[in-house]
Amino acid sequence: MSKRAIAHMDLDSFFVSCERLIDSRLNNKPILIGGTSDRGVVASCSYEARKFGIHSAMPMKMARQLCPEAIVIKGNSATYTKYSKMVTDLIRESVPAYEKTSIDEFYLDFTGMDRFFGCLKYAGELRQRIMRETGLPLSFGLSENKTVSKVATGEAKPNNQLLIDYGHEKLFLAPLSVKKLPMVGLKTYQTLCNLGVRKIQTIQEIPIEVMENTFGKNGRVLWKKANGIDNSPVEQYNERKSISTERTFDKDTIDVNKLKSILTAMTENLALQLRRGNKLTSCITIKLRYSDFQTETLQRKIHYTSADHDLIPLALELFEKMYTRRVLIRLIGVRFSHLVSGSFQISLFEDSHKMADLYSAMDKIRDRFGDRAVVRASGMTAKTISRFSSFNNGDHSPHSIK
Repeated sequence: MSKRAIAHMDLDSFFVSCERLIDSRLNNKPILIGGTSDRGVVASCSYEARKFGIHSAMPMKMARQLCPEAIVIKGNSATYTKYSKMVTDLIRESVPAYEKTSIDEFYLDFTGMDRFFGCLKYAGELRQRIMRETGLPLSFGLSENKTVSKVATGEAKPNNQLLIDYGHEKLFLAPLSVKKLPMVGLKTYQTLCNLGVRKIQTIQEIPIEVMENTFGKNGRVLWKKANGIDNSPVEQYNERKSISTERTFDKDTIDVNKLKSILTAMTENLALQLRRGNKLTSCITIKLRYSDFQTETLQRKIHYTSADHDLIPLALELFEKMYTRRVLIRLIGVRFSHLVSGSFQISLFEDSHKMADLYSAMDKIRDRFGDRAVVRASGMTAKTISRFSSFNNGDHSPHSIK
């Protein structure tokens, strides 16, 4: 049986790189992308800006203070979605299995290909092809598992590649900061620092039982990652992955206000489920079935988002375009498809930090008191909505709405 060969590919400073393709005058200059007002947040920044201590999710006002000469650009999600699709198409043509984990990040499974090609050589050639055909810089790490490859990509950046040989995973990780490990966020990092743990090697030397007592079940996972152990598979990416809901009425209706209210409630709740699953959608579909059983659908490709204020107006706009027969409606539905993993922060280029905080606060209230604890006034006609819990491949599975 062949040893696993997993590559992690990451487009370097993706948003910035896309903007530089459009305007070469931005090359080698400190760039900030995000909300252009002082209340906005940094969605991405160039390596030149990072030298000033700037990072993503930082308030734009603070970033400007750290680097007054930085060029601030309002993001263009449509542009980034287009280039992401170009890279995805090239990867799909070239590898037997891949997993798209965000708009600019991929895992590729080359297991078994070494008997025909050297995996490093093949991955390197694919990287060169992507850069040549898209103009985007790209880094990758290659090892026997996803964790080590992701960390290796970070060490390879910017615009480079790194191979971690079989048996060297633990040695490679040992001298690195614990912050480099996937799943170590700010809170976990602070806890580790309080324990005097700053290097991955220290976690390697701690008994797994101690890690489990300190961090619960996550402690065992963290210990395994620190020791270069990760058996998680590359989950084949499927563009048709979707989440959806629909309602069949007890009595057919022509009440447009009622239909719009229900559609608003469904879209709002589906967007909540996207955020819970750390997903973004790039395609919205509206479905109508008339009393004569004629069924129509209309969809639109959009920039990646999971924000209510992006999705609800689109759903209502599609409904307005579809509902031209003025015949009684027996069913209405909405579906989000072409899902990828990622934070909805990507859609907030022109929104303030307060908007991100508002979504976070509302979602926490819903988690504690129920999905309908906080709803938009325009969607209150749908008095109850079932809890959505799954992301489906192919056709949707209906969820009840009353």
